[in-house]
Amino acid sequence: MARNARRLSSTSASAPRGTGQVRIIGGRWRGTKLAVPDRPGLRPSSDRVRETLFNWLMPALPDARVLDLFAGTGVLGLEALSRGAAHAVLVERDSGLAEALREAAAKLSAPAEVHAADALAWLDGRGDAFDLVFLDPPFADGLWARALDGLAPRLAPGAWVYVESPADVQPGVPPAWALHREGRTREVRYALYRTPGAQPTATLRPDDPPATTE
Repeated sequence: MARNARRLSSTSASAPRGTGQVRIIGGRWRGTKLAVPDRPGLRPSSDRVRETLFNWLMPALPDARVLDLFAGTGVLGLEALSRGAAHAVLVERDSGLAEALREAAAKLSAPAEVHAADALAWLDGRGDAFDLVFLDPPFADGLWARALDGLAPRLAPGAWVYVESPADVQPGVPPAWALHREGRTREVRYALYRTPGAQPTATLRPDDPPATTE
């Protein structure tokens, strides 16, 4: 999810009132600032957390099909596209945020599909399977279990799933999922899992320790 926001153009002047900005930190759109309407409870993920996550994911990103399920600012899905993913689906129930996502995708000419829909209801529909899923729901709503259940038919063999939760909460992911890496800040636990069905892909050297971000 996202930090503050301004217009997409890196040459834009001041931000419109009622908006924040989030910055893409790597890839072909590195440094681009995306406009995000202010919303209560829209929780920021720091640049350092995202940099750690995408270092983990680097070999898995080329040509990946990505789902950003509780998209919010959409920065995780758009960052994945910036770094080589083939296509992203962004699901966000807030119509204002969804419209901002459409505008961002259009200005970037990004291969992104935006759905203004409830994430859990959207999962109930038929659709493609994904190689990479970002699961970062509103913390207050406690949606991890339902979202994880709904994801099962939407995962390609060997898919990667990123899960963000409060620092003291470890969502109950399926036992068959392998924890690849995890990190913590004072407020957030972030973890990357690999689902069964494909040969493992190393994304960190074996001697790299688990991440901790202050």
